[in-house]
Amino acid sequence: MIVSIVGVRPHFIKAAVLSEVLRESFNELIIHTGQHYDFKMTQIFFQNLPLPEPDFFLNVGSMTHGAQTGLMLERIETILLQIKPSLVLVFGDANSTLAGCLASVKLGIPVGHVESGLRAYKSYLPEEINRVLTDHSSTFHFCPTRTAKQNLQREGINGAFFTGDVLYDAWGRFHEKAIQHQIPEIEPEFPFGLITLHRAHNTQPGRLKQITEALIQSRRRLIWPVHPRSRHALQMYQLWDKLCGYRNIRLIEPVGYFEMLVLEKRADIIITDSGGVQREAFFFRKPCLILRDNTEWPETLSLGGQVLVTPETLAHMLDTYCPVPDFYPFFGKGKAAGKIKGCLLERLV
Repeated sequence: MIVSIVGVRPHFIKAAVLSEVLRESFNELIIHTGQHYDFKMTQIFFQNLPLPEPDFFLNVGSMTHGAQTGLMLERIETILLQIKPSLVLVFGDANSTLAGCLASVKLGIPVGHVESGLRAYKSYLPEEINRVLTDHSSTFHFCPTRTAKQNLQREGINGAFFTGDVLYDAWGRFHEKAIQHQIPEIEPEFPFGLITLHRAHNTQPGRLKQITEALIQSRRRLIWPVHPRSRHALQMYQLWDKLCGYRNIRLIEPVGYFEMLVLEKRADIIITDSGGVQREAFFFRKPCLILRDNTEWPETLSLGGQVLVTPETLAHMLDTYCPVPDFYPFFGKGKAAGKIKGCLLERLV
């Protein structure tokens, strides 16, 4: 039996593709930690994607990093003791990832890490801490890029697998289907930029104020599906009403996966701090401004269609950046889920 542990929206997208393939050969159960608990961040993914309803829902919710990770670890351990799986799969770099990994290895259960080997080389980032600890505790390392595999080799972790990116599998399968979804906020005759923002350092008061000022200064029409963390920060720092007063900026509720794909396809530029949106921009060949100091996905920067920006350079880049993005199959050929299943069949059966 394999247990897949999910907790945040990127996990749901990847698990939807991987679970379908795994269940051709394995008995799989899903544990949902409840790290994301808002309907638009969670339940809509189970409704729209071929993702089985979770077998266990831990209902952890939002709290400090330590409290959240500790509570997840305790509740995951209780379930693992009960069902005794032969393998636990974890995804990405969230607190759910680390908690699932620690609960498993302390019980002697092998862990497979999907999206292994990513490094931003910023040790203060919570995501970096989670991914490094998970990599060094896992048995199986499924790397989305060759760079990720090389990162592990430099750290003395050998035997990792370059499988390609499961997110690319999902994009390849769903992006055409997504076009059927209607987005009322899109006016066909007007081009727009799409912005997403959720990382903790971008929602600190000083930096967030600089970002909002840059958006106001820009001449572009912008659509912003606002993450709950960002909405809370914008309202706390009296920036929400200010943004609502500008006609070129449209703040909307978080959207589901298909709706996000539609927005990405229709946008003429994407501004984000999300690794997932960064890659989807690359898949769609859209110019992308990455609101970060560094990225664990350096491949997308190498062809000239994406660039790192700061709040100070954002307004200028929004109005002047217009490359013609190129494409290279850094992320495999859209067969990552099958490769992961193949690796596990060779080693578990």
